Amino acid sequence: MKSLLEQLPSIVAEGKKEAERVIERAESNYRLGLQTRELVIPSKDSNWQSLLQASNKRDASDADSNVSRLVYGDNLLAMASMLAESPSLRGQITLIYLDPPFDSKADYRTKIVFQGESIDQRPNAIEQFAYADTWSDGTASYLNMVVPRLYLAKELLKNDGTIYIHLDWHVGHYVKIAADEIFGKDAFLNEIVWQRTGAHNDAGKFGVIHDTLYAYVKTDDHVFNPTFVPHSAEHLQTRFNQIEPETGRRFFAGPITAPGSGPSRLFRGAEIAPPPGRHWSYAQENIDDLERKNKIYYSSTGTPYLKQYMDEYVEQGRRIHTVWTDILPPKTGAEILGYPTQKPEKLLQRIIEASSNPGDIVADFFVGSGTTAAVAERLGRRWVAADLGKPACMITRKRLIDQDAKPFLYQHIGDYQVEQMRSTLGSRFRIGDLAEIVLGLFGALPLPVEENPNKNMGRIQGSKTLVLADSPNKMTGLA
Repeated sequence: MKSLLEQLPSIVAEGKKEAERVIERAESNYRLGLQTRELVIPSKDSNWQSLLQASNKRDASDADSNVSRLVYGDNLLAMASMLAESPSLRGQITLIYLDPPFDSKADYRTKIVFQGESIDQRPNAIEQFAYADTWSDGTASYLNMVVPRLYLAKELLKNDGTIYIHLDWHVGHYVKIAADEIFGKDAFLNEIVWQRTGAHNDAGKFGVIHDTLYAYVKTDDHVFNPTFVPHSAEHLQTRFNQIEPETGRRFFAGPITAPGSGPSRLFRGAEIAPPPGRHWSYAQENIDDLERKNKIYYSSTGTPYLKQYMDEYVEQGRRIHTVWTDILPPKTGAEILGYPTQKPEKLLQRIIEASSNPGDIVADFFVGSGTTAAVAERLGRRWVAADLGKPACMITRKRLIDQDAKPFLYQHIGDYQVEQMRSTLGSRFRIGDLAEIVLGLFGALPLPVEENPNKNMGRIQGSKTLVLADSPNKMTGLA
């Protein structure tokens, strides 16, 4: 039997072929496209009338190119549909964040609290087949799942785009090899180590407390905004260990020389030569100006240094590098949604601010608890989110409604229920037939035909509750 390393080339090659097959099917007459089930309008201030009017003139998925979307279904099909639809999202997404399951053998069922009781929502059969953390062929099967999705993600990326792949120690190194092949080794931007927890007492080894994010870019002309955080008080007190008597300002005595030879300069009227192999960093007139402004500090031996003030240094902050130790998952508060793999908003905020600008499209195809969509919305980005798990989509939908998001589309891939009815009834099928079944599931009696020509409205007996089972191709309702 071949080792996993020996299988990698064929896994990558087959993943590319699968991605091509999926795109080909999406572009054919037999495609399962994205169907809009709902226009979700959380904010009362939204211009929702124009969106509804637009939906009557063209397909709902094209109701407004600026509308974000939440997609329920297999992300492989979702990405293929986004590539094949018109207008296509090919080359339109500035930032993609992928947080696939880690092949960790963990049990990631959804835990829901209802009326004080905790309920475990197990993944349905389709979810278990597609994204379960255990496969019959182990890590090879995991890579077979991830690789075609990386190929499709590359097609969706804009020329100035970046993709972040969030992994842990189980498979990160294997996915990195595959990603090098898919995006190109020269497209690799950074390996980011994120400390996701505090102390971890793992028996017989160092505690595992970090995840890894691999960042790849489409081209060298990619969006990147440096990130700065405030300096710690301890760092500031240690570095700026001098106090200016006249003002009380803290400062650091920094060098005023640079490599290379140069002439002497006058300091306080005395000529001072620079150290061997060094030269003074400033011309004489600049040194005189620094003297007048009291910005030169002299040591006990008379050596001049440049004052670097703490209050000026603090303004910009400390630039973030590739080891992130300052973001821990939330333990209390409204941000916690009870989702086992939920990532902190601060983590996604750092990624989104670094690799996109307001108005850009941000995508997450394993959306989970909806953190990426929620943060992208708050930061003024458009977003695309997808997940095969119905609980994940419902949690994300509610989260966005609760934060008063702009209107967004809730979409499904294809129309499984309609296709099932059509295959059963054939030419006798009418969309109203399915609506009547849905009304019955809610215990509603259909309204009289003269009031209900589409057979899609009913009333629950003994109440004033009206049930509307609208067409799957229309955008209906307010959140």
